[in-house]
Amino acid sequence: MTSSHAAADLPPRGGDAPGSPHTARVDAPVAPAATTRVDPAGTTGERAVVGALADAGGRWLRWRQQAIELLKFGTVGGVAFVVDVGLMNLLRFGPGEVLGDRPLTAKVLSVVVATLVAWLGNRYWAFSGTRREERGRELVWFLLVNAGGMLIAVGTLGVSHYVLGFTSPLADNISANGVGLVLGTAFRYFCYRYLVFTGSSVPR
Repeated sequence: MTSSHAAADLPPRGGDAPGSPHTARVDAPVAPAATTRVDPAGTTGERAVVGALADAGGRWLRWRQQAIELLKFGTVGGVAFVVDVGLMNLLRFGPGEVLGDRPLTAKVLSVVVATLVAWLGNRYWAFSGTRREERGRELVWFLLVNAGGMLIAVGTLGVSHYVLGFTSPLADNISANGVGLVLGTAFRYFCYRYLVFTGSSVPR
């Protein structure tokens, strides 16, 4: 067979029959290679630093707010103490000696006025951001807490004087106006914060 006949027996390459060795191959679509997103250098570290600074700033603001609140609470307590002592002495020894022969009555009146001063100062200044809308209920809680603080001071004096036997004037003052005052003040502060002035925060 001549080469011309052999060439004629072969189908053209563009029309190769199915299954022939010359069938055109169609490649399957190739999925694009997955790309890994890389953040710019230092982005993760910067975010961590910013987050840590924000947390530290938040803690600092909370501590600062609590310190200011405690300072205001102490100031109100100091003013109330001055009112108590001053009014008692004014009623007993002031002009006219209104209650000169009735020291207990003078003390009761001075304590009542000082307690009202303390309530108003704490409500509208020290704890103004969390004061209750119900003034009556808040005042009742305030009076109960102050009664508890007084019982702490009296109890400390009783234990020192009658149980431990420290009966000197110095011992009585240390137990009542030292230890008792510190414990009673701490009791009042935490009760004011978590029991008395527990309303929704309002703009200062």
